[in-house]
Amino acid sequence: MKQFLVFVRKEFYHIFRDTWTMIILLLLPILLLVLFGYALSTEVRNTEVAVLDLSKDGASQKIIGLLHMSDYFNVTYFLDSPQEIHEVFSDESPGLVIVFSENFYDNIVHGGEASVQLLLDGTDPNTAVNISHYATNIIMGYQQELQEIFSVPFQIKITPRFLYNPEMRSSYNFVPGVMGMILMLVCAMMTSVSIAREKETGTMEILLVSPMKPLMIIFSKVIPYFFLSCINLVTILFLAVFLLDVPIMGSLMTLIVISLIYIFVSLALGLLISSVASTQIVALLISGMALMMPVMYLSGMMFPIENMPLFLQFIAQFIPATWYISAAKKIMIKGLGFSSIIRETVVLSTMAVVLISISFKKFKIRLE
Repeated sequence: MKQFLVFVRKEFYHIFRDTWTMIILLLLPILLLVLFGYALSTEVRNTEVAVLDLSKDGASQKIIGLLHMSDYFNVTYFLDSPQEIHEVFSDESPGLVIVFSENFYDNIVHGGEASVQLLLDGTDPNTAVNISHYATNIIMGYQQELQEIFSVPFQIKITPRFLYNPEMRSSYNFVPGVMGMILMLVCAMMTSVSIAREKETGTMEILLVSPMKPLMIIFSKVIPYFFLSCINLVTILFLAVFLLDVPIMGSLMTLIVISLIYIFVSLALGLLISSVASTQIVALLISGMALMMPVMYLSGMMFPIENMPLFLQFIAQFIPATWYISAAKKIMIKGLGFSSIIRETVVLSTMAVVLISISFKKFKIRLE
């Protein structure tokens, strides 16, 4: 029995002395519980709404107030003409534009019918459908209120229209997200594991004493994954267009440029992970917790970012995939130009420079 306890104590020592393993073992369950039990939800909340009110009467203002007071909508933009609708979808991020017809209240009271148009961003079909249902229920509630007051069967005709994705294909939403995930997987995870394998097998020492400079050694490990990522990018785009019928409405060159910047960011993340991971399993665990989970759950790939708590929305801004997926959707689905993704380009370029600088600085040219 005493020998058995000695072996148990030895295993505890092996676990406790590996700092990264301890962090992952203790932090991962907490992170999963917070994400799945609290942060991630299919409900749509805090959707930004733009209003084009051609009537500006009591009825339209009442509906606007009901939308704004609900937990689902924030009325943030007021438009003056129909020409501004395309601009607000291009420059801002409303999930809904609601258009009231002229003489809205008079049409209800005297004509018995008035029309409201709901314009929705169809790049995320599930979210767009939910937003449409929420807005319709609020408007129907106001219609019921009018019927009770006047005892007349009024009707508000609601016409939803899904922009950019009128057929409501789910592939329009998940293809840009899958692009971000695959490029991150190949670049960051495989790069970190490759360099960690050299450390674990002892061959890194041989490389470091070779005539090659450490900087050239790093580049020699990174370049193959860069070309593999370029091949993956071409393959994904080919399958997206010809197999899944997802169009590239904008400039293909602009999409390639932002993708290459994102690849550099992912490679830099892989180098950074490899600088702190001494074994392949630690590199995989760090990549899975620090890269794959945030990409899948916090980048907007599966769940709308605006539905998350504020602190997770803040964290999402530091995830490269958040910016890449946003840029890819604007180019591929909305057909917008480079001017619409300047912010995403600047953020990803800054991330690339910062991460590469940190990675090279932390890379150890001597192994302990």
